Amino acid sequence: MGGKESKPLSLSYEEAIKRVSDAEFTRLKDAYKRTATLNGAITKQAFIREVLGEGVPLQLAELIFLACGGTAKGITFKDLLCSLVLLTRGNREEKIRFIFGVYASETGTHVIRSEMLRQLQATEGGYIPEILHKCFGQSERITYEEFKEWLLVHPDATTVTRWLLAEPCHVSLSNDLETPTFYQTLAGVTHLEETDILELEKRYWYLKGSSPTGKLDPDTLVPMISPPLPPMLAKGVFNAFDENRDNHIDFKEMACGISAACRGPQTERQKFCFKIFDRDRDGRLSKDELTAMVQALLLLRDEEQEEGSDDVCLGVSPDCVQRLVRELLENHDPNNSGFVTQEEYLMWTLHNPLSTALLDIIFQVCHIVLGLKPSTRAEEGEIVLGWLRRAETKTLTIGQFWYIINMEWWNLWLDYVNHQTPGSDSSSLSPSSHSSSPASSQCGSLKRTKLQKKSANSEGTVASDANRCSSTSSPSHSPRLTRRAATSPGPLLVPSRPPAIDNSPLVEPNTSKVMLLTGEGGRLKRNVPLVQGRDFVLVPDTLWKALQQWYGGAPALPRQVIHGRSSGEVELELYPVTLRLFRHVQQQTRTPNNSWVGVVGGYGAAALNSAPYYVTSLPNSTTTPPKRYLAYLAAFSRLATLRQVYDYLATKLRLRIEDIRLWYVRDEPAGMILLEEEDATLEEVGVVDLAQILIEVRNKDLTWPEEMSQIASTRLIRTQSSQGVKEKGVTGLNNLGNTCFLNAALQCCSNTHPLTTYFINNMHLYELNPDNPCGMKGHMARQYGNLMQELWGGGARTVAPLKLRWTIGKYSGNFTGFQQHDSQELLAFLLDGLHEDLNRVHNKPYIELKDSEGRPDTLVAQEAWENHILRNKSIIVDLFHGQLKSKVTCRVCSNESARFDPFTYLTLQLPMESFVYLEVIVVKLDGSVPVKYGLRLNSDSRYYDVKQHLHILTSIPPHQIMLSELANAQIKYIPMDEGRVRTVSGNALFAYELPSPTSCHSNEVRSASRSARDRHVFTHIQRSTHHSSPCLREAVGSPSHSNGTTESVISSPSSLEFNTSRSSLQSSHPSSHQELGSNKMIEHKDSSSSLPSSTSSGPPASSTNSSIQHDNDLYNTHKGFIIAFHRKMMRQEVYFLSSQKTRPSLFGLPLVVPCSTFATHQDLYQGVWTQVSRLVSPLPPTEAAGPNHAHDCDDSLGYEFPFVLRVVEREGLQCAWCPWYRFCRGCQLPCDDNTFSQNAAFLAIDWDPTALHLRYQTALERVFMEHSSVEEMRRKHVEPIALSDCLEAFCSEETLEYSCDKCGKVQQAAKKLQIWRLPPVLIVHLKRFQFVGNKWIKSQKIVNFPLREFDPTEYLASVPRQTIHLHRAELEGVDPAVYLANLQDKDNIFLEVVPENKIIEHIKGNFDDELIVKNGKPSMNGSVNGSITSSTTSPCSGTPRDGSLSSGEAGNKRRIRNGSVLYGDTLQDFHQHRLEEGYDPLDLKYSLYAIACHTGIMEGGHYVCYAKNPQGKWICFNDSSCKEVNESQIDLNSAYMLFYQRDGLSMEKYMPNVEGKVPFPKELDEESEAEYKKQCRIM
Repeated sequence: MGGKESKPLSLSYEEAIKRVSDAEFTRLKDAYKRTATLNGAITKQAFIREVLGEGVPLQLAELIFLACGGTAKGITFKDLLCSLVLLTRGNREEKIRFIFGVYASETGTHVIRSEMLRQLQATEGGYIPEILHKCFGQSERITYEEFKEWLLVHPDATTVTRWLLAEPCHVSLSNDLETPTFYQTLAGVTHLEETDILELEKRYWYLKGSSPTGKLDPDTLVPMISPPLPPMLAKGVFNAFDENRDNHIDFKEMACGISAACRGPQTERQKFCFKIFDRDRDGRLSKDELTAMVQALLLLRDEEQEEGSDDVCLGVSPDCVQRLVRELLENHDPNNSGFVTQEEYLMWTLHNPLSTALLDIIFQVCHIVLGLKPSTRAEEGEIVLGWLRRAETKTLTIGQFWYIINMEWWNLWLDYVNHQTPGSDSSSLSPSSHSSSPASSQCGSLKRTKLQKKSANSEGTVASDANRCSSTSSPSHSPRLTRRAATSPGPLLVPSRPPAIDNSPLVEPNTSKVMLLTGEGGRLKRNVPLVQGRDFVLVPDTLWKALQQWYGGAPALPRQVIHGRSSGEVELELYPVTLRLFRHVQQQTRTPNNSWVGVVGGYGAAALNSAPYYVTSLPNSTTTPPKRYLAYLAAFSRLATLRQVYDYLATKLRLRIEDIRLWYVRDEPAGMILLEEEDATLEEVGVVDLAQILIEVRNKDLTWPEEMSQIASTRLIRTQSSQGVKEKGVTGLNNLGNTCFLNAALQCCSNTHPLTTYFINNMHLYELNPDNPCGMKGHMARQYGNLMQELWGGGARTVAPLKLRWTIGKYSGNFTGFQQHDSQELLAFLLDGLHEDLNRVHNKPYIELKDSEGRPDTLVAQEAWENHILRNKSIIVDLFHGQLKSKVTCRVCSNESARFDPFTYLTLQLPMESFVYLEVIVVKLDGSVPVKYGLRLNSDSRYYDVKQHLHILTSIPPHQIMLSELANAQIKYIPMDEGRVRTVSGNALFAYELPSPTSCHSNEVRSASRSARDRHVFTHIQRSTHHSSPCLREAVGSPSHSNGTTESVISSPSSLEFNTSRSSLQSSHPSSHQELGSNKMIEHKDSSSSLPSSTSSGPPASSTNSSIQHDNDLYNTHKGFIIAFHRKMMRQEVYFLSSQKTRPSLFGLPLVVPCSTFATHQDLYQGVWTQVSRLVSPLPPTEAAGPNHAHDCDDSLGYEFPFVLRVVEREGLQCAWCPWYRFCRGCQLPCDDNTFSQNAAFLAIDWDPTALHLRYQTALERVFMEHSSVEEMRRKHVEPIALSDCLEAFCSEETLEYSCDKCGKVQQAAKKLQIWRLPPVLIVHLKRFQFVGNKWIKSQKIVNFPLREFDPTEYLASVPRQTIHLHRAELEGVDPAVYLANLQDKDNIFLEVVPENKIIEHIKGNFDDELIVKNGKPSMNGSVNGSITSSTTSPCSGTPRDGSLSSGEAGNKRRIRNGSVLYGDTLQDFHQHRLEEGYDPLDLKYSLYAIACHTGIMEGGHYVCYAKNPQGKWICFNDSSCKEVNESQIDLNSAYMLFYQRDGLSMEKYMPNVEGKVPFPKELDEESEAEYKKQCRIM
């Protein structure tokens, strides 16, 4: 069908033009221009959407498009005009010929039976009318005459014929029915014109947009109007506007308030003032309110007086205020009630001009701040000059913006507003004097003179950005202005309205043609100094915005107030520092190489001998530096800090701040300076006007373009930094292409001070083991040592770790290419390589591992450690190696096997999330504010679990809950109960309460409903804020209408975290009358995304399923409820057909309205009103006090309900009852007692335009109550875990399959890991990356860990742990048994205090029974720090403990449980750390000195190191960037590796004795050096 060519029309273009009016032709032409494409035709899709509308069936619409002359390119205006006139105004003959063309063949001469049958089957929903056979008879084709004869007899044959041949036609070319617009409605009930309202709306949305809350609330409005209003009156002005007292001014209130305060009669303006003073809004003024009123009015009067007056402060004296209050009460309180009514206040204002100043200021505020356009030129002059006069009396404020206006335009404006028509009052304006000389200013103080002569910038704001201007009017001194008198003779010419403000003559032309990033408007001319009063005037920011709104104009020239250069006085900076910002030219992406060797080759062989300085631009370099171009101009305050500049540029250019660097590019020999001292100002770092600043953006592989160029250069130039000389060790590492994982690990090792001291002192050269077959020929140790000496040389800012990277790439293929790698894996390889290169054991002996064979742990551990150091001795072993105990116990025979293995780092698993967090907004039938609940469910939970949990929280039965996803104000998706719960970011799930099916048929409910409706007369509906009808509560008929949850749920947050276990869902229903605890009002933003559906096993048989299981269930007309959509009609200024003049638009949240079998139309209206009444603002409660300026708006709502209900289809746009060719938007349901016919599933709530504009509060649509479960579940979902929890999990027992030697087969066994020996430097690896579900995922879990005094004693094995506890008991003088008994750790069982040497004798068979002490006191003299004199008592007196040496078991070689804490008479130190003098070896305390952090995802994340240098300062090492940070600035949440060092560690004692040894050469051997250089010449 769509492939046919167009068919000729029976109506010519000339004839069509004759049948339309000029206005209709113009409208159609405008509509065509708006819809047509660039080729001048309307596409088929646009024709169907814009001309016919969405209601016409698609297949039929395509046929009509072809019949109207449409082709593949579209339809022309001539064809469209002819078609529209024919369809709407054609005669019967023309329409029949058009219908014939719809069904005719491609030739247009015949209608073929088969073709017409196929078309009708597609367009009539498969229905073929029987009368069609009479058309064709026995023929297969008919002519036009035969078709016409048949159609005249059967005009209702098809839907097309019923549409076009109906009399009158259901659609016309024009629609004369005018739906009043919002602006017309508001203009009709106020003193404002429609144009005024249009301008006010623009200003209103600007004011709302500047509010942090998105509302025009007191926090937003008060700073805008005070000054000039005194602070004591600002809140009163807000209250006068806020008629409905919702603490928010909507547009209707703002327009009505402005109407009353500015355009109404004098009485209405005074009534507005009365509301300002009536703080308690009781309709009368108390004595306190009168006192505040008089004080404020006297203050305003005094501010209006001239500065030279002697009685400036006389009127605001307390005595004067009290005297005036007494007089007012005496004269205007006839009943001596102590109050003044509104009428008496109005009488007082007739004879007392004190309120005149307030009226004038409010008049000015409404125009300048709120955006009302002055009605006359004289009024405009009074407003502007009065505002400027008031501003110039105020002192300058730091951070305040003033705007520059060209004096030429200002003079034109003065002539315009000062022009006096014949017979007018020449004193209508009160201008101030105007002169270009500062001395002529009537307020010519010293500060004023400085303001005219000096220029400065802002201290608190970075750039002169107009978008960042404060909205608060900050008055300042500006020149006084005079009215320009007409001095020319001859006829008096009326000055024309000034054109748009043109400030371009004040600004230097932008010859560079680049973008201005800041809003300063340009650089002011400096060739001829600009003089204030001669070349320009200064106006406050609020006044500039008003003038720009009224006249337009550009460029805006804001300038800011800052501190003076030398004095403490404030200044206005006319000339901010303009920066020329350069960017790098985008270069082609490098081809990735799969080996590090190839990567290194790209930097050139000259880099091999690079000094510890990195290179700047090199004109003679063989490697071309990256090209730069001038990209932007930006103006910043000379007092702006570098941090502010960085933040501004990152925000403006949409870059991450860590991905940009700023360079101050200067001529040689100064070179480039890296601007990195964040707290320094531009002035302090020497940045001058028009300075060249390079914005360097990090490459995708995390390299810096300048660094890459400089590393590959052949010449070396020292660079500078704004921070000056760096401390030793505070040296960055260049990123060589996604090598942040390497840099972070190297910086952590670099700040391991014992290791770094070892390499800096060249100790590694004495201990190289190049012949070690497990090593790297000493290359790793050499290159690492050279790098450490460069890092700690103190002369370099950054270093490129080229040789070390090449070495790692040579010996390991796991770290090649440009991809990101795991920093922990690199660290493990690095430490292992250093160990093997520095292994002091040159001939490793063969050692056979032995099983524990029942021997004590102390002996087995010592044996394993000695075997380890027989093969491994190095500085790495001394510092980083510890020992783990691994015990496996058979669960069948209890056979134990223990092994002791060395470790370099502890890898701690982080728990992966097995929960999903879900937020559900519950919408109840009683019209209450929706409540948002937070749920934390198992990851395999189903949607019926969600309903069960909501039942516990809300007491709504699960079968009365309908879960749904909303999009575009419609219910788009209903998840099935059996579907798995899926979370979509930024999307909330809605849960609608459904009516109870058992109560929908109650006759008593119906009678109660009618009686309740009778009470809802006009006044009740209009004055109420929320209606919960008794009939609706009865109809719901369930205890689900509680306003909150049970106290147990609120007070016990743990009960909100649910399991999938069905037994956990059993609970009693909470009371239906308890209050909702811990709720707060927040705003909700709708999301248009929907959850994917999945199927799985169904809910348990015991659960009651909801009747709504799928989207199609909504079409069931007997489901007990009906879905209602909020709808408004949008008027189109240009349209094609009458059906498209107004288009429906859905908004708000859909509603679920109870609809039983016996429901009447009025029941539906009442059900809707119950739920929407909270969205409609009530009439002001102070009606009894008399009329106010908003009553004329509200009285226009002369109806019972402010909406009508219409039956619609699922999309809410078309009628559910009428056929498409009627173009019906929905048949209206009358508000009567007739029973609803139940043949529609959806309703449209069509709001009355007046009610929608004046009473409907759109902001309340997105407001809901937040239940305490939301905050609690959010906290649980993201709450951090402690490092102690990870260590406990590491040391916890796990079950595995184990080949038991005693059982002789595989059995279930328990395995437990514990720390036996701690290393001096403990590395903790938080394993964030895990392979789950065939993919690598990262755990974002936050781990809390100590920064100092970390004591890992509790995670040691029992013997070394008890050694520490006995030592502490000794220090505290406590009995060891009592001390251990008081410990919470259940594993602290008191071991046999038997010397180790005696245990050895027992193993050999020489056991002495007298050594076993069961209830006596052992001798423990000679301990580490003294003797233990306290007795040791067995916890189980008289019963041998498990593992003790009893006489009955002396001859058996069963495993002694752990061994002893003693060797001889001394407590053993199992760790053997080399400490400084005075440190207790049994006091295990560690301090954190380095952290490797990872942010982002696994493939594209970034590593950063935080480390503490020898001076105790924390430094952030971010590749080449190094900056000092506080502890609070460390990113602890993304920690990946933790580096702890034992307190009191002696670095000197770990240095080897090299006396008499000969060091190896520092550099590589010639063969290796040649190989390295060869690889570097590849590129």
